[in-house]
Amino acid sequence: MRFTGQFAYLGIAAAVLLAGQQPAHAQDYPSRAVKIVVPFAAGGPADNYARFMGQQLQASLGQNFIVENKPGAGSIIGTDFVAKATPDGYTLLMMSNAQTVNESLVAKKPYTLLKDFVGIAPINYSDLLLVVHPSVAAKNLSELIALAKAQPGKLNYASSGTGTPYHMAGELFKAMAGIDITHVPYKGSSGARTDLLGGQVDFMFDAVTTMTDYARAGTVRGLATTGAIRSDILPNVPTMSEAGVAGYETTIWLGLMAPKGTPVAIINQLNSAVTAIVTRPEIKKQWAEKGAMPLSMSPLEFQIYLERDVIKWAKIVKLSGAKSD
Repeated sequence: MRFTGQFAYLGIAAAVLLAGQQPAHAQDYPSRAVKIVVPFAAGGPADNYARFMGQQLQASLGQNFIVENKPGAGSIIGTDFVAKATPDGYTLLMMSNAQTVNESLVAKKPYTLLKDFVGIAPINYSDLLLVVHPSVAAKNLSELIALAKAQPGKLNYASSGTGTPYHMAGELFKAMAGIDITHVPYKGSSGARTDLLGGQVDFMFDAVTTMTDYARAGTVRGLATTGAIRSDILPNVPTMSEAGVAGYETTIWLGLMAPKGTPVAIINQLNSAVTAIVTRPEIKKQWAEKGAMPLSMSPLEFQIYLERDVIKWAKIVKLSGAKSD
């Protein structure tokens, strides 16, 4: 009994010691460079905002935040890399709703999002814009739907990869409009965008933050936005629901996650830093001019948001019949 008591005492003492050390560790964070892994190719919204946030976090926390692109397999390669990283706050994941989509779209993955990661903070969201190449004989959404129905399977749309918001926007359109269109996945949104501009593909859904300038210039024809209401930066472009697909709505959103086991104090510190950045008036104004709206939540609120988004996309995957390529 005496030895049992001593071991129990030692266990309690060790737990108290470790508990006492964690705040000190968090107080020193970050003491070296932090890596933000973007599981998408360079040039898209996730990459652009990761670099922006990296610069802002570096300024507020006093250490380098380095962006590293690890695209492939619809974001799974880069996401898995972070899942296997040491949970010390020095390897973070720049994620989008591609990750919440993949939970139901991809049956076999080397990680489970809500078990292997913890949410840090959301960053922003934006509508998507459905654009067609000028060679496509459709001046509006109704004409595009009619064209697709007249030529089943002939029209194709580009995306930045299977499971990405651009892919799922296309699959939701296909299901709700009752049309047969062909998905052409790319390794990143830049490649998809380039081939759309070159006329190699017929149309795509892209973030308003990256496609609006092309639509304004007439390089592509903007047919509809995907939000519940019209975009402030494209007020003359109808929503998908207004243009003929009643009830259609989807967006792209971005956020930061960390490997499960990352100290709570570090998660809270990063959440506070991100929230302070995205709620600054000048940044909100800058983003609004591009069509992006800031999101701010506590870590717990973000975790609940993630859980609900996984459920939401599971229903859409089932409805659309989308498959992983």
